[in-house]
Amino acid sequence: MKELLTEIAKSLVDNPDEVQVTVVEKEHLTVLQLSVAKADMGKVIGKKGKIAQAIRTVIKAASVPGDKKVVVDIL
Repeated sequence: MKELLTEIAKSLVDNPDEVQVTVVEKEHLTVLQLSVAKADMGKVIGKKGKIAQAIRTVIKAASVPGDKKVVVDIL
């Protein structure tokens, strides 16, 4: 999941070197924390959060059913 989120984010931003994804494992949850350069934040979130929601949908669809729930946080 981390690699998929990293590739998606790098394809959207102007500064791909500043894309960082941190994985936080919890009991029944995996949190992927995405951080990008401040100048690229709008490109990752999109108008009315549509791109952020699309990213979350793709990650959720790519997660294995029955595993932990996967959540994407944009920092």
